[in-house]
Amino acid sequence: MNYDQLRAFARDIRANIVDCIGSLGVGHIGGCLSIADVLAVLYGKHMRYDPENPKMEGRDRLICSKGHAGPAVYAVLAEKGFFPKSELATLNRGGTHLPSHCDMNKTPGVDMTAGSLGQGFSCAVGAAIGSKLKKDGATIYCIIGDGESQEGQIWEAGMYAGSHKLDNLIVFTDYNKLQLDGTIEEINDLAPLADKWRAFNFAVWDIDGNDVEAIDKAVSEARALEGKPKMIILNTVKGKGVSFVEAAKVGSHSMNINAEQRAEALKEIRGE
Repeated sequence: MNYDQLRAFARDIRANIVDCIGSLGVGHIGGCLSIADVLAVLYGKHMRYDPENPKMEGRDRLICSKGHAGPAVYAVLAEKGFFPKSELATLNRGGTHLPSHCDMNKTPGVDMTAGSLGQGFSCAVGAAIGSKLKKDGATIYCIIGDGESQEGQIWEAGMYAGSHKLDNLIVFTDYNKLQLDGTIEEINDLAPLADKWRAFNFAVWDIDGNDVEAIDKAVSEARALEGKPKMIILNTVKGKGVSFVEAAKVGSHSMNINAEQRAEALKEIRGE
């Protein structure tokens, strides 16, 4: 995909997120919308996968360690044909394949169950080790949250990845500066975040995380670099693409979306 196509793909992902969460009426919409652009770049250009064979050997993996952003992952998987888009309307309902947090046993295309913050990143490190042992050429991508980065397990896993030079591991921090109860800065500041990851022997990119061109260039450089794991810090806007969600700030972590707001959000995303 070229950049115009990637931007259009990101809009489709955002529309699917709004449909998915709007169908239930409540959900973690802020942190889902903020990662739509990186998902568009990964699934639109860089990742190796097969919707007809979700467990394909040697496939690239995407592990969303901030598991409450599951609806964003479902949005891109539905767009790519892993399951019918009509299933987005079943989010977190009885018998659904789409629980509120990612579950690898329920959703085609989900490579790791997530929910307890920090654990998904450890699993991504394990997957990177496994790929090295198999020599299957897979790249392991992992998205972590900034609030999640206050968990000690993140830094234990990072220390191990850096020590073992897992250069098939590319990690993204969704650095939208907001978490459940307030701003990152006032609760437990991560700054200087790039310096911390460099100290853990990661190669680091610090970019506009809602710019598909910047994301694509960072991912391309990261894939080409050998000898180190990679951290791409995505400076994002929580709720990006829907003005009333952006304006809610901390309140967008999990918020109610009624039918009128759902329609308003879809119009804004589509530029109507």
